[in-house]
Amino acid sequence: MKLTLEGLKDRESWSKAGIALPSYDVAAVARATREAPVWVHMGIGNIFRIFIGGIADQLLREGLTDKGITCVETFDYDVVDKIYAPFDNLALSVTLHGDGTTDSRVLGSLTEAVRAQSADPASWSRLKEIFRAPGLQLVSFTITEKGYALKNASGEYFSFVQADIENGPAKPTGAMAVVAAMLLERFRCGGAPIALVSMDNCSQNGSLLRRSVLTMAGAWKERGFVDQAFIDYISDEKQVSFPWTMIDKITPRPSERVADMLEAAGVENMQPVITSKKTYIAPFINAEGPQYLVVEDSFPNGRPPLERTGVFMTDRDTVNKSERMKVTACLNPIHTALGPYGCVLGYELFSDEMRDPQMLELARRVGYVEGMEVVPDPGILSPKAFLDEVIQERFPNPYLGDTTQRLSVDVSQGVGVRFGETVKAYVARYGDAKRLQAIPIAIAGWLRYLLAVDDRGEPFELAPDPMLPELTAQLSGVKVGDPSSLKDQVRGILSNVNIFGVDLYEAGIGDRIEEILREEIAGPGAVRAALKKHLA
Repeated sequence: MKLTLEGLKDRESWSKAGIALPSYDVAAVARATREAPVWVHMGIGNIFRIFIGGIADQLLREGLTDKGITCVETFDYDVVDKIYAPFDNLALSVTLHGDGTTDSRVLGSLTEAVRAQSADPASWSRLKEIFRAPGLQLVSFTITEKGYALKNASGEYFSFVQADIENGPAKPTGAMAVVAAMLLERFRCGGAPIALVSMDNCSQNGSLLRRSVLTMAGAWKERGFVDQAFIDYISDEKQVSFPWTMIDKITPRPSERVADMLEAAGVENMQPVITSKKTYIAPFINAEGPQYLVVEDSFPNGRPPLERTGVFMTDRDTVNKSERMKVTACLNPIHTALGPYGCVLGYELFSDEMRDPQMLELARRVGYVEGMEVVPDPGILSPKAFLDEVIQERFPNPYLGDTTQRLSVDVSQGVGVRFGETVKAYVARYGDAKRLQAIPIAIAGWLRYLLAVDDRGEPFELAPDPMLPELTAQLSGVKVGDPSSLKDQVRGILSNVNIFGVDLYEAGIGDRIEEILREEIAGPGAVRAALKKHLA
């Protein structure tokens, strides 16, 4: 069985393998979408394919639409060449349940894959054509938090952003410049309305996306590339809206075990690949069953009936509360607290780490104790019920295969929201954050992780993070086995408002974090000893 349009014609073999196939004409949907696109998505990796692609697939299966999603890759073009093109843009979703059972389905809703590459004339021309379509209703995004970033921790433009500003809309390379250039194309062809919908784990993600796009466009105006009329167009949310969202579905890297299972069932060429930009991806996507998507209902050019697929369509305040519930208290802070510690303590699988008594206690305190005290209640979801499901069912799922290494990716980009927002809430309520105990332990653990030496004294590889060179340089001279080597190296990190959203010394917890870190670098076994002491 081949995951191609031709391969799907042998429906009996797929049925015997227990893999559901699209009930709609995939080729016809692709043609209709190409001719009149309605939904573009940027950042076409794992969570997009199984979650957002799954939503579009359900809309197609239930006859609620006749169009799929136009897929645009802004960063890793190998994904298009190695995962989309060879498989006719089909994807195989595998849901991993906690009892060991799986549900598998071929998704035909991903109709086209385009590189957002201005250096490739054919791709660039096609992208412009897509954005000129007056019926295009929305552009959604899963490009991770760093995809929206224009400046480094020092507040200076990244070099590629500065180049995008100087080069103008004809030759952008970064995602935000690409988006601004495509909005300019749309404006020049009549200025039809559109919604730009971030679905990344960023606090107030719609505002973040809007701010980055407007910053890029404003810099172009200063250099004469665009005029005020374009700025007015993208500034008017009745024309170009930026709805806020909350998204949640744990989607680990594709598992070789799942690949072997699919190949044993007769599906060819399922093994994962690692692209040149270190993207872990496969023809299939494996993920948990639970999923949540809360979206501000602000779509000036219309939208698909997303609420028919379980999406919560609501107002901005409810989205904000839902996002804060998840990202600052009930899920992401626990990932960020436990991921780096898991690497240091020698855990590969997160589900195994969740059986560690100290790690489970750290998770409990970060969520139930410190986060829950200041978390808002969105009304549509219960924070306690959500956290109960996370701690009792989702995180311990041994079949999910989520790794501590994945949870340690890009931590510097998330700590400002996942910990910093709670720190600021405590400062606002009590005058300082000295009541916090677990979050300082978590931050100390991240700094200890950045030393790239585990609790046995053995070196390990750090997960990708755009700030790694800067952070490791600041920690230079700190040595595991020599607590006296820790002097003032971490002060520049813990006081950096661009990282944490707050100066942790001014908040009253910077010195405590230093003390815990000093204990954790005492030598082999020191991390475990410090955790037992502080989590007793």
